[in-house]
Amino acid sequence: GRRPTLADLYHARRLEMVRLAVFLVDDRHTAEDVVQDAFTAVCRRHGAALDDLQDAAAYLHTAVVNAARSVLRRRRTARAYTPPHEGYGPPVDERLLLAEEHREVLDALAELTERQREVLVLRYWSELSEAQIAEALGLSRGTVKSTASRALDALERRLLEADR
Repeated sequence: GRRPTLADLYHARRLEMVRLAVFLVDDRHTAEDVVQDAFTAVCRRHGAALDDLQDAAAYLHTAVVNAARSVLRRRRTARAYTPPHEGYGPPVDERLLLAEEHREVLDALAELTERQREVLVLRYWSELSEAQIAEALGLSRGTVKSTASRALDALERRLLEADR
């Protein structure tokens, strides 16, 4: 059959990529921007036909993770110079996107290190294999395994503490 185009990839994966980005940056609006920037970067680099791209979905995962990392780096830099703004809570439409019963898990995820959060989200949300995660994050498979194990332990501790 024919190779998928950028438009095919967009229609098939956009929502999945927004959800992935929400887990990484914890803000739906920023997540949508991250995904749009990732698709733009894929188009700029490989064109709309994606002819020279071996695995467009894996490339897109990597682009979204890297764009989310950039957003988080910019946030850290901004917060180093100005105190973080104490918001009024998540927007109403975000509550619809992320059901309240999942809020505890998202809060616990937010307390993990950036690498731990990325590994868990790619493994359990995006259902990537250890090898795919290692490739997307530029890590060894052993590092992915140990990071996932430590992250799950930390997540479990935080959720147990939250229940108390």
